[in-house]
Amino acid sequence: MTVLTIVLGTPFVFGDHPVRWEAGSRLPKLVLGDAPEETTAPAATTDGKKSKPSSDSDSDSGTDALQVAKPWKPGMPQWGAQVYWEEEKKERSDEFIESQARKQAKYLIDLGANSVSLSFPYFTGGVTSSQVSRGNATPSPDRVEKVLKVFKDAGFRTTLRPVMDEDTLKTSSDWRGSIEPASRSAWFASYTKLVTPYIEAAENTKTNTFVIGTELNSMEGETGWDTLVASAEKDFSGDIAYDANWDNYVRGRINMPVSNLGVDAYFPVKVKDTASIDTLVDGWNDWLDRKATGPLPKITVAEAGIGAMNGAYHAPGDFYTKRTVNPQVQANWYTAVCRVVQERKMSGVYWWSIWFDDDPNTKPDDKTASRLDFAGRPLTEKAIKTCFSSDYAGPGTDDSTS
Repeated sequence: MTVLTIVLGTPFVFGDHPVRWEAGSRLPKLVLGDAPEETTAPAATTDGKKSKPSSDSDSDSGTDALQVAKPWKPGMPQWGAQVYWEEEKKERSDEFIESQARKQAKYLIDLGANSVSLSFPYFTGGVTSSQVSRGNATPSPDRVEKVLKVFKDAGFRTTLRPVMDEDTLKTSSDWRGSIEPASRSAWFASYTKLVTPYIEAAENTKTNTFVIGTELNSMEGETGWDTLVASAEKDFSGDIAYDANWDNYVRGRINMPVSNLGVDAYFPVKVKDTASIDTLVDGWNDWLDRKATGPLPKITVAEAGIGAMNGAYHAPGDFYTKRTVNPQVQANWYTAVCRVVQERKMSGVYWWSIWFDDDPNTKPDDKTASRLDFAGRPLTEKAIKTCFSSDYAGPGTDDSTS
């Protein structure tokens, strides 16, 4: 009887699968820059842009059909968010990523979004390296295709966007916009080999836009882009775009062979936390007017965001510092940016960002999460919903450009 009890009872106690031991979790990164009021920094990705640790349990958004209320059509504004996807070190099943994509899709639908941009990291050896490659955190083209299909089936306008990870550049105080490959031709050969399978994934899912490069200031204007873009246009039926960093955008013409330009817009506005929305709008317009005045119908705000904390207006792109939480600062910024997009007749805005593995329905943990997280912050979510439900018809067919 004792033997039978052990033999028959063991599967019920331990289950019929091998025991899996998890090897810890992400460690927090030290805060750099301004002196924060808290000493615990966000649990960072290798890119340093995103923070919240993800749950080890599979997410389940249900099997109900997801559908955007008002699907995007040409001429309409692109109301969306950047979903940043780093693959976890531990294996995630295809079922998990599809379920997680449905969860993010439902959250964005509830906000009133009609567009989504899927960003993912790739890697380089250093500031002078002529090689780029996938890393452990880079999702494969096949898995990217599965996630894009979930968003596309839900009716979203979709964008796919590779972003160079900066982990190997920080030791020399460089960033993706200051790389100086020893061989430009070798770099473009390597980069072409990297992005080609992702262009194919974008085509297979009828993705609307492929961003051929992101914030590569020092590489803009290189002749290698002409060959790469020409090749991409043969294989991809959607739009080829480039996303410029805000500083280069305002300095002059972005010399890239693309017809669609995005701006990662983190314009600093030197005002107090109590500044009015009108004042923030004026601050943005002061920056934009350095490049061109009037409507900007061919410009998309590819990234906009700010920390929900005191002092954030001075450096909205500060991904590391953690001051006292101030949700109103973030919400007012989002409201102001939305007004600028509408008044300048821009193509739309994508808020930075949602971490792919996170549950967007949970409140950020202010001890570990980035201040830039907007999911789960009610004031900011209300600002987004108000923006996305506005009566702005979009840039239409206005041919003016910048």
